[in-house]
Amino acid sequence: MHPRVLILTAGYGEGHNTAARCLAAAFQHLRPDLEVEVADPYAVCYGSFNDFVRRAYITAINKTPRLWQAIYWTLDRTPLVQWLQWTSAKMERWLALKLEQERPAIICSTYPSYNFTLARIHEGHRPFPYVQGTVITDSISINSLWIKGPSDVFYVPNEATARTVIARGLEAEAVRPLGFPVQLAFALPERRLSPPPLDAGRVKVLYILNSGKTHAAEVVQGLLRNPSLDLTLAVGRDTRLRDKLAALTAGQEHRVQFIGWTDQMPQLMMTHHLLITKAGGATVQEALAAGIPLLLNQVVPGQEEGNWFLVRDHGCGDLVPDPSALVRRIDAVLADGASELRRWRENLRQLHRPDAALRIAEDLLARAKC
Repeated sequence: MHPRVLILTAGYGEGHNTAARCLAAAFQHLRPDLEVEVADPYAVCYGSFNDFVRRAYITAINKTPRLWQAIYWTLDRTPLVQWLQWTSAKMERWLALKLEQERPAIICSTYPSYNFTLARIHEGHRPFPYVQGTVITDSISINSLWIKGPSDVFYVPNEATARTVIARGLEAEAVRPLGFPVQLAFALPERRLSPPPLDAGRVKVLYILNSGKTHAAEVVQGLLRNPSLDLTLAVGRDTRLRDKLAALTAGQEHRVQFIGWTDQMPQLMMTHHLLITKAGGATVQEALAAGIPLLLNQVVPGQEEGNWFLVRDHGCGDLVPDPSALVRRIDAVLADGASELRRWRENLRQLHRPDAALRIAEDLLARAKC
């Protein structure tokens, strides 16, 4: 029987799922003989109710960020999740049966609450009969839920986050700043791409429209006033937004490209000079792996604040929520031969960890002696 790897995720923010999928791909790249499974126990056990809660979460972070901030800090500063573990009894039974039947050699969580569930299954008796890893998907501003539950090792995106979690109580030897698991396309030399030289006079801007859509038209109109810019607008499955922006940019088709849902985001990031997006954990970490500077237009209070701090502290982007100010900021970044943009790109080298998924998988395999 081949060794089994179980990766646990949850659909509360795309960062958890992205990290889980990329880590699974890394395990399979390194060891094709492994049986690797990505599971979302909340989705499996609670179905439509989980979908409702997930939609409520997404609505809260986008529509009522201050309410979400209050919830976030309540989760951080109280043992509320531990008190409510009894409400996850169905998931606990499901996971206990899965462990008994499949006996994985490695369990890795990309969502914090599963560490509490695993501890309850084993009644707190350690060591558990597998190597347990936790991939912390946030940077710097870390909710204490990530570190309250037990784990053999905690993987964090960078040294600044390592210092944060150690200061909050984790043992230094249990913390590994190996990076955030991103797609292998960022790491494998044969898949690496680059944008055209800035000296060619054209600047390619990738604008991911996953938030702030009400201001999208104003931003796009402002950007097109700069004749040196070419825009790629990633609108996902929002056909109404695409139609609206297509009408707005009629006659500029040579400068504007629309992208719907795509699995080619690594290629898009690596071939553009500048990214406009919200401060989501997965997107920011993918940008760092691609080496593309960021202009952030939204930060969700709580878990996304650290992503902005990371960009700010390492001088590889800026936060500009106001649409008109965002357009002016891009003009400033491109002034003087794009000197500030060049400096941002150079500073990104400090945070460049495109092989994080491979390094985390290698570390877990070594710990499990697989």
